[in-house]
Amino acid sequence: MNNQASGRARRRRAEILRLLAGHPVRSQEELQELLSRRGFAVAQPTLSRDVRDLGLARTPTGYAAPPAPSPFVPGDRREEALDQALAKDALSVQAAGTLVVIRTPAAGAHPVARALDEAALPGVVGTIAGDDTVFVATPDAPSAQRLARRLGAPLAPARPIRRARA
Repeated sequence: MNNQASGRARRRRAEILRLLAGHPVRSQEELQELLSRRGFAVAQPTLSRDVRDLGLARTPTGYAAPPAPSPFVPGDRREEALDQALAKDALSVQAAGTLVVIRTPAAGAHPVARALDEAALPGVVGTIAGDDTVFVATPDAPSAQRLARRLGAPLAPARPIRRARA
């Protein structure tokens, strides 16, 4: 994605969050219409990706944005939530160069990535979550190895922690 496209995506996603804060939005079609009225022409597949990437939840009253991590929640509690998400959803953790790759069952990547983002661990530059894989960027290979060890700790012994082969 080029810089112009990523800027549009950021602005569109910020507008989606503003819309949800203002009133309930019951469907993606309604959200698409509201965005269109505000000058954001968006295709349905792109909107579905935005909904997924923003972590929106479908509730009985419509879509809801996840709560932002509270600055009042101590770091150790956020790390505990990360460990629980890893123990529940992670199948494997593998360092690969400057990345750490976390494999999950289908639809398990987003909760792990969100918990990882909220934990704000040192050495994490950013995360990208697909359906069953989380890519975690680190500044260098030694950081990736350290992070892979840290993230692999909560996994059951039967779940592998792998190192990339050179």
